[in-house]
Amino acid sequence: MKKKKTILVILGGHSKERDISLKTGQSCINALKKLNYKTIKFDPKFSSLTELKKKGADVIFNALHGKGGEDGVIQSFFEHIGLPYTHSGPLSSMLAMNKHFSKKLFVKNNIKTPRYFFLDKKDFSKEIIKKEVKKNNLKFPIVVKPNDEGSSIGVNICRNFNSLYVSFNKLRKKYENLIFENYIPGKEIQVANLGNRAIGAIELRPKRKFYDYKAKYKKSSKTEHIMPAEISKLKYGEVLRISQKAYKILKCRGIARCDFRFYKNKFFLLEVNTQPGMTSLSLVPEIAEYKNISFLQLVNWMVKDASLNR
Repeated sequence: MKKKKTILVILGGHSKERDISLKTGQSCINALKKLNYKTIKFDPKFSSLTELKKKGADVIFNALHGKGGEDGVIQSFFEHIGLPYTHSGPLSSMLAMNKHFSKKLFVKNNIKTPRYFFLDKKDFSKEIIKKEVKKNNLKFPIVVKPNDEGSSIGVNICRNFNSLYVSFNKLRKKYENLIFENYIPGKEIQVANLGNRAIGAIELRPKRKFYDYKAKYKKSSKTEHIMPAEISKLKYGEVLRISQKAYKILKCRGIARCDFRFYKNKFFLLEVNTQPGMTSLSLVPEIAEYKNISFLQLVNWMVKDASLNR
């Protein structure tokens, strides 16, 4: 009988998404144990990454979220130490996490994304913001958010210049780069990618102002999940194709999730998430289950898909 691999699940870490990463990691550990894999839990907050190689694992299951975990940094380290790992590689992770870089690629490849502009710290001023809003023909409401955060952390929807400046002043103290973009109303549609296949699209109807951190991760927020998304068959196929195209453009691997707004019969791609959550409220497992792919099957597929040179 072939010996089962030892899987090191890296989780937690130092980012603002630590709590979600711990939940994702534990869900995956539970699944891996049911699949009879030997598992090792590894939290970079309490252990040096130099210890990774000594743990005797065959595969690293990357359950980290946020900075350091899905921006290409940890992926580069996995490549350096020569251990196969799950999800996307260094370049693809960096491109997807950096909203400015990914949006440039979307525009170049004729994928609609909200009209936007990018500012780095040297240009942080009210005068430049006002000038860029006019130059880029942005209309209120305007969204201002960090260029490289996930889980809707730091996202502000502003109805006028006064609220835009207030939000900007809060964010400038914490972040080096910011994105300003048109707020797109309409349906919140998210697509799960499994390898080169876009397997399904879910619609989210948050009770809160938008699909923010609490709407994503708190059961008490009572966000409605509509699977499959309530759009025409033609449009459903279209959003899957756009998602697949974005996945290929960014050279993603493993699982990924593409986040859209559907407004006036058009899809606007907001971002691609290369480390989507794997918790009880997470969307990729929910979409996979609808396609008759159980959580155990999904986790097992991810382990078997793990490799180097991603």
